Amino acid sequence: MELYYPLIVDGATGTELQKRGYDGSICAEQWVLEHPEAIIDLQQKYVAAGSRIVYAPTFSANSLKLGENGITGQTAEYNKKLVAISKQAVAGKAFVAGDISATGKFLRPLGDVDFETLVEIYTEQAAALEEAGVDLFVIETQMSVSDARAAVMAVRSVSDKPVFVTFSATESGKTISGSDLDAVALIMEGMGVDAFGLNCSAGPDGMLELIRQLRSVSRLPLIAKPNAGLPEVKDGKTVYDCPPDLFTSFTDQLLAAGVCIFGGCCGTTPEHIAALSEKLAGKNALLPAPDSDKAALLPAATEKKAFFLPRDIRCNKVLDCTPALEEALEDLDDSVELLAIRIQAESDLACFAELQYLITRPLCLHCSDVSLLEKALRLYQGRALYEGPLSKADLQPLVKKYGLIV
Repeated sequence: MELYYPLIVDGATGTELQKRGYDGSICAEQWVLEHPEAIIDLQQKYVAAGSRIVYAPTFSANSLKLGENGITGQTAEYNKKLVAISKQAVAGKAFVAGDISATGKFLRPLGDVDFETLVEIYTEQAAALEEAGVDLFVIETQMSVSDARAAVMAVRSVSDKPVFVTFSATESGKTISGSDLDAVALIMEGMGVDAFGLNCSAGPDGMLELIRQLRSVSRLPLIAKPNAGLPEVKDGKTVYDCPPDLFTSFTDQLLAAGVCIFGGCCGTTPEHIAALSEKLAGKNALLPAPDSDKAALLPAATEKKAFFLPRDIRCNKVLDCTPALEEALEDLDDSVELLAIRIQAESDLACFAELQYLITRPLCLHCSDVSLLEKALRLYQGRALYEGPLSKADLQPLVKKYGLIV
């Protein structure tokens, strides 16, 4: 599929389904299958308003979330049926995106799942969406790097179609789990996603400064899918107070800040999308370019923080995965600009996975076995550098898949 910018996607689904009778007593995916006319009506209105992409109502149609609602063994069936409804709605007039949301789970030792379990959950859904014939994938409303990385890996394992990723963020420019947006952008760009940005979080005014922050670090097409303002409770109901004219009053500024893909999240309506379409008519979007000073540097990241490193930087601290690693990581002083960890055996991986949350400096992996190195890169929730004897031919697939910096 070929994408032209500026590109308009759809608006809210959840708040619009509530207007059509959804009361939250069952999961949204089940309700849509029981009331397909609601999503068909909504998505037809979005296409008529100017949306070139609509999100299939598969937001939480993964085995974990469906299971929490008593629906087991039906992940593939649910996703295929939900995509079919969206395809019926758009009737070839717009693209249908397979919509994948966060599990809300965190990795051990901070949470109760391991990374490969997340990958398996997402792979099952992604495979069903691919089989259903979606045109692209949207991994949205992400809160943690681990969820997003697992979802991207899952999609890439079953499809080569475009992948968009959007996070929710606080006003301070951090994800819900505390990662700086700069770091997330570098990690996602390294993994080869096709577009990156924000959804939900805030209204267009609150999202503008965050988008400007992303523009300084990312070369990807940026996505802005804000709410219709912040929610308020009036007469016992949640309402959004940003009408279409106010919602689109920030469009030119978002365009200038590097946004290429526009849409709406909670509280937005087909009227918001129509106003957005009118505002963008005849305008061009330019792919954002990162700050020229940063572009000449190496874009490393831990899960929480981004680092732009000089190309001649050298490791000044090398640690082994031994029982002493935890204490060594806790005792690092300010002189350590680039931390190196040796991965020498399979037995090192469990220690590395458990203690990676103590890594607060840019990481360089030392490893002489390509299979072992890939396992370490899957586990590491940042964007690492490499130093060692492996050849460019060995490393290139890892550069493409994980953003490894050689």
